Amino acid sequence: MPAPGSGTLLQALHRQLRAAIVEGRLAPGLRLPASRVLATMVGVSRSTATGVYDLLLSEGHVEARQGSGTFVAARAATTTSTPHTHDSVPSHKLAAAWRDAGSASAAPATAPRFDFRTGYPDQRRFPFDVWRRLASRALRAAARTSGAGSDPQGGPRLREAIAHHVSHTRAVACDADAVVVTAGAQQAFDLLVRILVTSGRTAVALENPGYPPLHAAFERAGARLHDIGIDAHGLCVDQLPPRVDVIAVSPSHQSPLGVAMSAARRHALLAHARTHDALVIEDDYDGEFRLGGRPLDALQTLDRGQRVFYVGTFAKSMFMALRIGFAVAPPWAVPALVAARLRHNWHVPAVNQATLASFIAEGHLARHVRKMRALYAERHATLLEALQQHLPDRLAPVPSLAGLHLSAAVRAPDRAARWQAAAARADIRIATLAPSARPPLVLNGLVFGYGLIESADIEPGIRALAQAVRRP
Repeated sequence: MPAPGSGTLLQALHRQLRAAIVEGRLAPGLRLPASRVLATMVGVSRSTATGVYDLLLSEGHVEARQGSGTFVAARAATTTSTPHTHDSVPSHKLAAAWRDAGSASAAPATAPRFDFRTGYPDQRRFPFDVWRRLASRALRAAARTSGAGSDPQGGPRLREAIAHHVSHTRAVACDADAVVVTAGAQQAFDLLVRILVTSGRTAVALENPGYPPLHAAFERAGARLHDIGIDAHGLCVDQLPPRVDVIAVSPSHQSPLGVAMSAARRHALLAHARTHDALVIEDDYDGEFRLGGRPLDALQTLDRGQRVFYVGTFAKSMFMALRIGFAVAPPWAVPALVAARLRHNWHVPAVNQATLASFIAEGHLARHVRKMRALYAERHATLLEALQQHLPDRLAPVPSLAGLHLSAAVRAPDRAARWQAAAARADIRIATLAPSARPPLVLNGLVFGYGLIESADIEPGIRALAQAVRRP
């Protein structure tokens, strides 16, 4: 700003406000300070501030509303005359793994009639009234504290509750000291990648087909990736190369095929890890929802060599927006995992942690899971019956007794694009499995999620898909 008395105060202030409006730093519709307030803020006379507003008004950058004040004009943001123009955008400066980060397609603006999207729970049944009451209690407790930072490993009460929860539901043997609370399962994977991968050296075995974000996290870190096929018993352990450092699996409900790893295959996997000095990441993303049969022991339960990292999330058992997950780590790895979390993202909000700790400790989570397990079992049975009735010649469902989705192999040599087109005609949202390089259990198929769709809508949805796919 020029010195007072220089005669250029009005022009300088006008240029600065005009640039802020043109460049979008002052958004359309924003109410500007009154001329007297502006004059006090920047140390000029009121006449100077009024003159600046008059200039901006004459140029159409602001508009005066009788009795309300001066506002940034709505059309100002569309102005193309900006001092910050460039001959080219230097996107080549981004690391290669991130240059296409914005290319993912956005979700449709309108919801389809039949939504078989995968990975989403039915949060309409979640007891939000209970959650609000516990959250209010946590806020009142927070108001009485000093406001100091929370434990980067996670709140002690929540870690204790998680340890008790996984011990009761999945027979995972751990105490609170082994639990690291994360902002969802994906952050747990990212942290594990940080502490386990040395770029260009670490060899990682991944399920094929598998969970794409986990594959992407290892790829960005520079790991040497090996795709391992899936059969009816889970990961094909005999395909594992002898020199592999990390093996990532989803044994309870394989993502996306849905098969459960057999007991024999679990023991074989742990024996391979022990013999070849490998570590295992166990993704148990929806293990609470066992729909039939006796649940198999988690790999972490069977592990005797402190080689398994167990990752879980509350997004599937509660609601997606919660974004709280956890990792149960061997004692030797906990300090590194906490240190990586400190550098990456210090903590999950303390109020959310306290609310979740009470929700688990008071039995609300166990009751909700029991209720939803029965609901999902009904939907699973309805979906299976509808597929067998309306598409027996086209789809072969993959046996599955857990989780929130069901996969089916395509019997006829149809391509994924044909099924996507048929789903669009029937106003259905559906996921397809594309053929992969290594022959897994399903070369070409569909994945039906039933977390979002009511039982009464499943059969009509499959019937509509069957009619659409048979159309030429």
